[in-house]
Amino acid sequence: MKNKPVRTCIACRKEADKSELLRIVRTPDGKYVVDVTGKANGRGAYVCKTKECVEKLTKTRALNRVFKCEVPSEVYAFVGEEILGKKE
Repeated sequence: MKNKPVRTCIACRKEADKSELLRIVRTPDGKYVVDVTGKANGRGAYVCKTKECVEKLTKTRALNRVFKCEVPSEVYAFVGEEILGKKE
């Protein structure tokens, strides 16, 4: 039996199956994209698909810590729209 990949949300630190989380990728050319396939090249970070995690992600600027650089506010807004837009 094959194990399911487990990842940790960078906002709440909860572990979940890879398929339950949203992956945000910093591509080698410095762009930030939401990876729906889970296989895009680049450094990835995972976040839960909940309003609470989006708010905590934005408040703590967790992507800055993960990617070790200043992430533009537009990226946080885009991630919020991507998650909350699908919920409502």
